[in-house]
Amino acid sequence: MSYSLNSTHDPKARSWVTSANEETSEFPIQNLPFGVFQTKGKSDGFRIGVAIGDSIVDMPKALASGALEGLSNDAKLALGASSLNAFMALGKQNWSQVRASLFAALSEDSGAQNVLSDCLVTLSDAEYAVPAQIGDYTDFYTSIHHATNVGKLFRPDNPLLPNYQWIPIGYHGRSSSIEVSGHSFHRPKGQLKPPTADTPTLEPCKRLDYELEVGIYIGTGNELGSAIELDNAEDHVFGLCLFNDWSARDIQAWEYQPLGPFLSKSFASTVSPWIVSMEALAPFRQAWQRDVADPQPLAYLDSDSMRESGAVDMKLEILIQTTAMREQGVAAESVAKSNFNHSYWNIAQMVAHHSVNGCNLRPGDLFGSGTLSGPSADSVGALLEATQGGKNPITLSNGEQRTFLEDGDTVVLRGYCDNSNARRIGFGEALASILPAI
Repeated sequence: MSYSLNSTHDPKARSWVTSANEETSEFPIQNLPFGVFQTKGKSDGFRIGVAIGDSIVDMPKALASGALEGLSNDAKLALGASSLNAFMALGKQNWSQVRASLFAALSEDSGAQNVLSDCLVTLSDAEYAVPAQIGDYTDFYTSIHHATNVGKLFRPDNPLLPNYQWIPIGYHGRSSSIEVSGHSFHRPKGQLKPPTADTPTLEPCKRLDYELEVGIYIGTGNELGSAIELDNAEDHVFGLCLFNDWSARDIQAWEYQPLGPFLSKSFASTVSPWIVSMEALAPFRQAWQRDVADPQPLAYLDSDSMRESGAVDMKLEILIQTTAMREQGVAAESVAKSNFNHSYWNIAQMVAHHSVNGCNLRPGDLFGSGTLSGPSADSVGALLEATQGGKNPITLSNGEQRTFLEDGDTVVLRGYCDNSNARRIGFGEALASILPAI
C-alpha cells in the first residue's frame, strides 16, 4: 500500500546544492518537501517551492527554465499556482513524476546547475504561507497512551472508553485559524467554571496547552457517497507535516459535554511550512501491530499490506522557550520526545474510516493525528499529561516551572526520520508564541 523504494531514496545520492549533502541538513535530495513561500521584503507573491539544503527551488522559475523534464502539462500548470491544492488534486503519478524530475535536475551530475542555480532562494530569505487552502479539518485521537493518560485524570476507574479500540475517534474542527509556523496568537477567552463555582464566567484561559501532532494532507479526494478502500487510502494522501493543535483545557472542561471541543480548540493551530511527501517516507515505513489481547480492527480497517507497512517511524520533539530564556539568549529546551509509530490507528485507517459513510474528502483537507504520546513519562505530547492535570509542574533547566503555558512562551515542534539504510530527512519546525489575552 505504500510507495516502493527507487533511485530517489538512494542514501548515497548527492546534489550540486552542496548544503543538501551535509549530514545535519533536514532537506537532502532524498527529501524534496513542498511548501508555499515568498521572498522577504519583496512583492514577488506567494508561490510553490521545494526545499533543498539551505535553499528553495522556486517552482515557477524552474519550470520556465526548462530544466525539469517529463512533466505533464497539468503538473506544470498546477505548480504555477499560489497554493498546492491543484497539484494535490493531480494524484500519485504526477506527484512522483515531479519528484523524479527534481531529483534528476538537482543531482550533482545532472548538468542543470547553471540553469537552476538562478531559481534558488535561500531559506532564511523566505517567509511562508499555509501551503494549501484547507477546506476541512478533522482532528483524530490516535494515541492510546494519550487517551489512557487523559482518561485517568477524569475517569480513574474507567480511563479508556469502550469504543476507542474499535473506531478511529475524531471530530470535525475548523480550518480558519490554522496558521503557518512563526506566528503569534492571543491567549483565548471563554467560559470557565471551576468545580467550586456556581456559575461560569468569561475569562482568559488559565490552562493553555500544546498538543504534539502530525498533520496529514489529503491529495486526491473521493466522490460524495463513495468510500475509499483501506489498501488504496494512502494513494489519496499527499504528505505529512508537523502540527500543534493548541488546547485551552479549562474552557474545554466546561464546554465539551455532550458534543466535544469548541472554543477550547478553535482559536489557533500551527502547521510547519513543509509537506514531506509519502514517497519520501518510503524508507521509514514499519509494520503496524495491534496487541493480540486487544480487539482486532473490523475488516474495512484491516489488511495484510496495511499490517506489513502501515506505520511511519517519525521521531518527534517538543521544545519550550520562555520569555526569560529568550531575553538571556537561551535556546528552546526539549521537554518531550515521541514517535508517530505510537499511533493506535494509522494513516490509512483514518482515511478509510473518514470516508466509509460516504463523506467526500477534497484536495487540501487536513487531518490531525491527535496528541502523539508514547508509553513513557518523557514521551507525553501535552502538559496536561506531563503535569498530571496541573498537579506536578515540570521544571526547566533555568529553574522556571510550568503547569500550563504562560504569556510569552514559545513552543517548537520538530520531527525527522532516519535509519541505518536511508538518509535522514527532516520536517522543519512548527513554532508559535503566546501573546496576552486581548
